[in-house]
Amino acid sequence: MSFIMEKTMEIAEEKMGKTISVLKNEYASIRAGRANAAVLDRIRVDYYGTPTPINQMAAISVAEARILNIQPWDTTTLQSIEKAIQQSDLGINPQNDGRIIRLVFPQLTEEKRKELAKDVRKKAEEAKIAIRSVRRDGIDKMKKMEKSSEITEDDLKVGEKDFQDLTDKYVKEVDDVAAAKEKEIMEI
Repeated sequence: MSFIMEKTMEIAEEKMGKTISVLKNEYASIRAGRANAAVLDRIRVDYYGTPTPINQMAAISVAEARILNIQPWDTTTLQSIEKAIQQSDLGINPQNDGRIIRLVFPQLTEEKRKELAKDVRKKAEEAKIAIRSVRRDGIDKMKKMEKSSEITEDDLKVGEKDFQDLTDKYVKEVDDVAAAKEKEIMEI
């Protein structure tokens, strides 16, 4: 395999790996009925005019299986953090005792679990589409290289097979990650 083809494969593999990372980050922010600090990652608090992630303003800890404690380093930010959580799509009402904000995660209903599982499958399908798009781009690039005689027809066939193997590997990883998240959501 030529150097150019190897580089094309490396770039494609890097992009597919990033797709998996993005998917895992999205899954981390899906609430599964348990306390998980990652659900706060998308929430920004107005801190002196700058939208700041909560984890940069406070210590976040899991007190119990379904309780998350948020202890700001600067207690004057308690109200701002509380307001940001209330305005988010988290759906949990924060409890502020003047020092710590507590988030109590309610048990998910069966209907909500099914809705979240459906969302997990949708995000997995989007990730697979992104991975297949990377494969298509890579194969198109190799076809152009073959047309301009940079690689042979045999190299192209080998490259197409390698791209398909790489795609299959990452699609399987998406399926595994999605299945694990779906199992986590459906657990009572």
